Amino acid sequence: MTITLPDRVSQSAFDGSRLRVVMLVDLHEGTQKRFLDAYEQIRHHVAATPGHLNDQLCQSFENPSQWLITSEWASAPQFLDWVNSEAHIDQIRPLSACIRTTSSMRFNVLRETGEKVTGGAVQKAPRLGDDLVRHALTFTVRPGSEEAVAQLLAEYDPPSAKVDDTTRLCRTTLFMHGNRVVRTVEVKGDLTKALRHVARQPEVRAVEEAINPYLEVDRDLDDPESARVFFTRAAMPAVHHVAAHGDAARVRPGEVERHAVYYRARPGRGTLLAKFLARQAEAAAGDTTGPVVSSTVFQRDDIVVRLIDVRGPLGEDPVAVLGIQGPRKNAVLDRLLDGTAYRPPATAQQPAHLLVRSGMRLVTDRSSAPEA
Repeated sequence: MTITLPDRVSQSAFDGSRLRVVMLVDLHEGTQKRFLDAYEQIRHHVAATPGHLNDQLCQSFENPSQWLITSEWASAPQFLDWVNSEAHIDQIRPLSACIRTTSSMRFNVLRETGEKVTGGAVQKAPRLGDDLVRHALTFTVRPGSEEAVAQLLAEYDPPSAKVDDTTRLCRTTLFMHGNRVVRTVEVKGDLTKALRHVARQPEVRAVEEAINPYLEVDRDLDDPESARVFFTRAAMPAVHHVAAHGDAARVRPGEVERHAVYYRARPGRGTLLAKFLARQAEAAAGDTTGPVVSSTVFQRDDIVVRLIDVRGPLGEDPVAVLGIQGPRKNAVLDRLLDGTAYRPPATAQQPAHLLVRSGMRLVTDRSSAPEA
């Protein structure tokens, strides 16, 4: 069978294929039995989660301190709904106390041999990657502290880009919308390693400590459990990315600017909103004359952020920037958004007004130099 790769870089949680989650954990000495007991207590609760198909707990015969947990889900959005929930935070708390380090990876199922699993489908074709992992963190600060927080976040010295021989922090961009902070990262290699590397840097730790008094939700970075819960709640995974590839992706230096758009969905419609924006981005990706060069959608619950690299001024083509090209798309977006946050004045043009209301303030954008 001949497989034709697409002409665009693409990743998506919305293709309907099953998801395989692989988590490798290294336990503290002497906690194996406690870890197994904790797993037994929660596994049936997790199995009752919508979209969960199966899981396995494996122990290394070479190093009994290393354990592997694999699970299969009918779709990526169903897994993300669970992993971002308060129930997940409570369920894994007994396990976390036993874990020294952990590494998690998520894969869409592309091919399979043997007995078929009931539920979900397989990914239809391979995608073209660009060797980058994208992720975001989001949190809120106390109203009235926005300027102080923005100044702190804009002035810190960036950490070393090199994590190890296989992992590198490539770009960090930080935005604010009102009192909400969103930090996006692009990593080559292991995302977990990169995030831990950044958190350990003295210059980053100093800034995190400086903004602690301004946070709406308290945290103690010296307490591993407090830090784990904070960053679990702050995690905002990339659910879709698309960019032109090859000749179509080439732009002149300084031609493209990075922006972000903040969408607040109606209660319970965050996934539908992210999926809508993903479909619009895919449909527009073939237009090499359009202003949007690449688009990444991040989602957590009813908060959706679209990170875009744009040619020309942001407001020159608000329809394309917002992802509402085509008949009736504006009306669809309006039904998905929280109307109390975005309702325009009677004299306003909807797309232009929405872009003004939802455009995020760029605080800092730092890229590391490419490797020699």
